[in-house]
Amino acid sequence: MKTLLLAVGALAAIAQPQEKPADTIAQLSTADLARGKQIYEGHCSLCHGQTGTGGKGPSLAQPTLHRAPDNAALAEVIKNGIQNTEMPGAWQLTDREIWQVAGYVRSLGRTAVVKLPGDPDRGRALYESKGGCAGCHIIRGVGSSLGPELSEIGARRSPDYLRESLVKPGAAVPEGFLIVRVATRDGKVVRGIRANEDTFTIQVRDAANRFHSFRKSDVTSLKKEFNVSIMPGYESKFSASELDDMVAYLASLRGQL
Repeated sequence: MKTLLLAVGALAAIAQPQEKPADTIAQLSTADLARGKQIYEGHCSLCHGQTGTGGKGPSLAQPTLHRAPDNAALAEVIKNGIQNTEMPGAWQLTDREIWQVAGYVRSLGRTAVVKLPGDPDRGRALYESKGGCAGCHIIRGVGSSLGPELSEIGARRSPDYLRESLVKPGAAVPEGFLIVRVATRDGKVVRGIRANEDTFTIQVRDAANRFHSFRKSDVTSLKKEFNVSIMPGYESKFSASELDDMVAYLASLRGQL
């Protein structure tokens, strides 16, 4: 009978829903994050940059990290490194210090949530209708890949940046979206986004999202248009309140479903 009761008790324990472990990073204080920054600058910035924008190591200033999709994975990477790469483990740090660094790294890739005057729901309706934005951008798997993916743009960029990108797109061209104009010996001219370039070739994606590849030996003119975007400005297309709504919607896109 005692054995049966123990078995029943064990099954009941298994059946109980497991409590989700506390998010250690969410519990860090301002002092913890300051200590995390201090450790990061002393141990990590040489490879990842002072502000996490990358260098010898990859950029950490982004909401989602490929090697660390959640906070527990991030702490594990910091503690043990990544096998067969140049990323070493932080054997000299305590568990508390590892979490402090992890908290600071997470802060590098997320802008603060601020109260904005616009309405995100109205902004979403504008995005889907009047703005025609899905023809160039993807949000949560929906849209076209000609422009930057926007599912986490609110976590990556400040509201001021988002407003400027709507009003003056050329002043806020994202990295990797340089406009080029290529002319070839046979008279072909293509203008679009530089997809890739090396010593001998250049690849361009035009406004119709078609890819073109050129050998530089066949190119007679290659013009790089800095501070220029194929995205139109919306200052005259949207009213002031509509711009507020669009900014509020884009700022709300922080990667959550």
